[in-house]
Formats: sequence, C-alpha cells, structure tokens
Amino acid sequence: MKLQKVTATAAVVLSLAVTATACGSSKDDNSGSGGGSKITVGIKFDQPGLGQKKADGSFAGFDVDVASYVAKQLGYAAKDIEWKETPSADRENALARGDVDFIVATYSITPEREQKVAFAGPYLLAHQDLLVRKDENISTGTDLNGKKLCSVTGSTSAQNIKESIAPKANLKQYGTYSECLDGLVGGAVDALTTDDSILAGYASQEQYKGKVKLAGLKLSNENYGIGVKKGDTKLKGQINDALEKMVSDGSWDKAVKANFGPAGYKNEPAPKIGAIVR
Repeated sequence: MKLQKVTATAAVVLSLAVTATACGSSKDDNSGSGGGSKITVGIKFDQPGLGQKKADGSFAGFDVDVASYVAKQLGYAAKDIEWKETPSADRENALARGDVDFIVATYSITPEREQKVAFAGPYLLAHQDLLVRKDENISTGTDLNGKKLCSVTGSTSAQNIKESIAPKANLKQYGTYSECLDGLVGGAVDALTTDDSILAGYASQEQYKGKVKLAGLKLSNENYGIGVKKGDTKLKGQINDALEKMVSDGSWDKAVKANFGPAGYKNEPAPKIGAIVR
C-alpha cells in the first residue's frame, strides 16, 4: 500500500484533525495514512463511462473522476495516482493484500462483502436494467419471456432474470459486454442486462449512439461504495468527507453528465453517506 499523507491543506478542507505525526504513521496502524509518495487506486479498465483505460494510456469514466476527486482531497495530485486494474473477483483480496489503498470499481455494497471490507459512500445508486435496440418495445421484465437475453459469463444479473422474472428467456452468455452489444445491434440477441450505469457507458460509445436505449426497469438496487481495507475507519471517514464535498460543490453532478452520455440514463440523486437502499 502506498497511501501517503494528508497534506495540511487537505486536512483543513476536510476539517480533519490530522497532525504531522499522523502523516508519518505506518500502514499497519489502520490509520489510513501510511508512508509513500503515491496512492494506488483500484478501478476497472474495461468499463466505458465508468473505468476505462484508453488507447493513449490515460484513464476515463465516472469512477475515475470520483477516485481522482477523493485522491485530491487526500492530498494527491493526478500525477501521484497509480491506477491498478481490479477485476470483480479479486477486489476483496486486493484490499486485504494491500495492493491498493481504495477501490472505486462499480463495487456494490452488500452484507456479504461488508464481512470482508469496509465501504465509504455510497456514491451512486444504480439499478439492474436492460439495454435494447432503439425500436424494441420491452416495458416489463416478463416481456423477456421468449426473447434472447445476453450477459457475460458468470454474471448474476442474467441469472436473476432467468430465475425470478422471465424464466422462459433464452439466456446467451458472451465473454464481454462489447460482444453482447454487437450481438444486440446485429440482431443476434434482443436485450443485454447488467447495471444501468454500466449499460449507459457502453451505449454512449460513438458506434452505438442512436442504436440502443435503456429500458428503465430498475430491477434491483446497486449501492456503489468505495472499498477500503476492513478496519481502516480513518480512511473511510476521510473518503466520506471527500464525497460529501464532491456533491456539495457540484463536481458530482458534473461528472455524471460528462460520463453517462446520450443513452437515456436517468441517474438517481447523489446518495447520502451511509444510506443504503435495499
């Protein structure tokens, strides 16, 4: 872990009682302010609109904007952030090993995960939804019966629909969401399902603009939190303070509008810290 210090300026901004002594504390004291000159942040590299590594090596998306804002409030300039890809299956282990200081990666807060990690936030309330062709008329989950439904291999979203909402849906599992999207546009599948924020990011890519839309069904509540190492209450508190400031100064709204684009995505208002919607 390379979490460094909270500078005096950032400490004032955050109204935190951080002293010079705290800046020198080790990573083992659960203080959230261990040694090092960089901060390592876990994100996804393959989610357009949320966390994506671009061809030029830079990073973009709502999660990247949230993480960058938080890091700045903790005293780190953009050049001091080391981005580390954290696949869904490795997020808890990455925090436990100390590979990353915190994770901003469409990380839904669940009781099961809270047994292993701590969450700041939530910073976004998303919902499971469908992406369909622009001329497709699917207004309820049961409309999927008899339709070809796509999601990625291992996803729980499609299974939820298959088991609880539309048991006669014909489930197709591809390797990536991009493959599902190509199948949707080409007519091989009728709908793609996962969180609406993720779908909006994919649909906002230039090649899909005007061809697909979100159904707006709100099939689940997904409270995205920022994962930190379990027991690191200080860092969790610092991140919560940063998130509250991001909302109050308008940066949160600006980031939502910049990243989710023209897919018909209607975001929920910024959630209150600690307010989990089940």
